[in-house]
Amino acid sequence: MPSIESNQLLVAATAAAEDKKAEEIRILALDPAESGLADYFLICNGTNDRQNIAISDEIELRLKREFGVYPNSVEGRRQAEWILMDYVDFIVHVFSPEKRAFYGLERLRKSATTLSVDDINAEVKAQIAASRKSAAKTAKKSAPKKSTKKSAAKSPAKKTAATKKTPAKASKKSPVKAKKAASTRTPRPR
Repeated sequence: MPSIESNQLLVAATAAAEDKKAEEIRILALDPAESGLADYFLICNGTNDRQNIAISDEIELRLKREFGVYPNSVEGRRQAEWILMDYVDFIVHVFSPEKRAFYGLERLRKSATTLSVDDINAEVKAQIAASRKSAAKTAKKSAPKKSTKKSAAKSPAKKTAATKKTPAKASKKSPVKAKKAASTRTPRPR
């Protein structure tokens, strides 16, 4: 099951592709039994090579800025017909329209289900709610029980701390008294 962070990364990558006017954006949730590669494919295409580079640059920049995450590898940036960015939990494919039609990743992954950004956002919210509930349950179980021994042990410590503070306050002398005390001392023989 993908983590909350990987789903948030995927949503941010999709938003970055949308901001650069990527076309036909699809998110494929891969079947874990069939694919050990990643949990998701993010597939989109631009209208030309420059737009493909701009889309991949925006995805990389946004994930670096917002999450501090870099892709493990980037392939095909120089030719810009098919740019592949590997983020371990998901893989981004930025195609030219011709290469996307030729390779047809959607056809190859028939067992994959197509998701929308709203589906992933709902999954993230459900995961966060489940983690909060489990954290609340563990906090209740590990909460210490109060006993009378602890309160009795604290009271003598407070008394000793209070008695230590009073002599310290009394020993402070004003600067004038300190000079007088220094001048009344007998000088040492040399």
